[in-house]
Amino acid sequence: MTLRVYNTLSRQKEPFETLTPGVVRMYVCGPTVYDDAHIGHGMSTLVFDVIRRYLEFKGYEVRHVMNFTDVDDKIIQRARALGRDAFAIADGYVEQYQRHMIELGVLPPTVLPRVSQTIAEIIDMVQTLIAQGYAYESEGDVYFRVRQDEDYGKLSRRTIEHALSSDRARFGDDLKEDAADFALWKAQKAPDEPAWPSPWGLGRPGWHIECSAMARRYLGPTLDIHGGGNDLIFPHHENEIAQSESCNAAPMARFWIHNGMLQLRGEKMSKSLGNIISLHAFLAAHEADAFRLLVLGSHYRKPLAIDDEIVGQAERGLERLRGALRPPTGSQSSGPAVAALVAAADAARARFIAAMDDDFNTAAALGHLYDLVKAINTARDEGVAGPDFAQAQAALLHLSGVLGLRLVVDAPAAPSDAAPFIDLLIEIRRELRQARQWALADLIRDRLAAMGVGIEDSREGATWRWER
Repeated sequence: MTLRVYNTLSRQKEPFETLTPGVVRMYVCGPTVYDDAHIGHGMSTLVFDVIRRYLEFKGYEVRHVMNFTDVDDKIIQRARALGRDAFAIADGYVEQYQRHMIELGVLPPTVLPRVSQTIAEIIDMVQTLIAQGYAYESEGDVYFRVRQDEDYGKLSRRTIEHALSSDRARFGDDLKEDAADFALWKAQKAPDEPAWPSPWGLGRPGWHIECSAMARRYLGPTLDIHGGGNDLIFPHHENEIAQSESCNAAPMARFWIHNGMLQLRGEKMSKSLGNIISLHAFLAAHEADAFRLLVLGSHYRKPLAIDDEIVGQAERGLERLRGALRPPTGSQSSGPAVAALVAAADAARARFIAAMDDDFNTAAALGHLYDLVKAINTARDEGVAGPDFAQAQAALLHLSGVLGLRLVVDAPAAPSDAAPFIDLLIEIRRELRQARQWALADLIRDRLAAMGVGIEDSREGATWRWER
């Protein structure tokens, strides 16, 4: 089955094709680093981590760029409120976010650029837009002429009049040619504002131009995927398209992918409602894999509802997956029960791939993993053991890994707490090697190595040790 992906631009699923065969250029809008990361940030990060993992499973090389907005009005306001340096505040929250990504088992993006490191590229892009007549300077500010772009609104299906309702659109109304125009560059208004020299005087970038410049610098004028939360469709992504396509005379992205928003106990999570849950607080009370499973249990485009019951369901689902990795209790290595397990494992893999090929339908893919869990547990109860049983467990571990699930306890109180589980994996690996299933055996070795477990093979068998 061909991978089909929902494109916000066309409002339909399309066959996934890239500009360069075998290579995916993916840019995902990252956080504005002025406060603690919350579970909504974590949700979006996990969505695109899974998309990347599945594309790599399909054989693509994924060049993944996620930015940090470390220059922004919100950071300046926070710095003033705390009496601290704006860059020091941003640096602290960047480090915090990166720690959370490690906790969540997120693959490191290929590049993690910051706005403050991309000023030269931003200025160059603004100069090009001015030269082409798409932008103009006004008392040190630079604005994009929205009405100059005939395609404005094609992503969000909104008219220019919608731009007038944006708080950010009202910035500098008295300096604009048209109230709908948006800022590309903001003149420094106070000594404590971060600022860089430019042809228009000291100033800093506007919100939207930052991502356009970073995407072009690291991935070129046209992306295969541009991703982010659906709250960014307008005005951020709409304005990115306007300035990027006007500057580069090329489509900004082939596919626009947007995840739904998180709802906490039936309400949108927001600071105004006072119902923000930080990632730090959530991960202090729950396992990272439970949070990942919670996110995977809903289609990425839908709103994700979270309450205590749903979190509990995710935790129980995680235990079901782990429970299927318990060792066999019998010795039957052939017969109808073994054949049934082999068929179930093959079917689960095929259905898992079909689900993920249908716009990354993780909820359906998880359902097929649970079918495999049931088949493994039934086979164990019927006394099945041997290479086929080990291969079914390895298939579960492998497919779970495609979704980023580690199926191990995040932080055992002591290495000995994990020893029985590691012994089981070593035994599964031994049987896979005997069955000449080298790829699956190597997968277990590599996954254990990533967790700090070293394996040494000898004629007497394999032994393991903690390496960190």
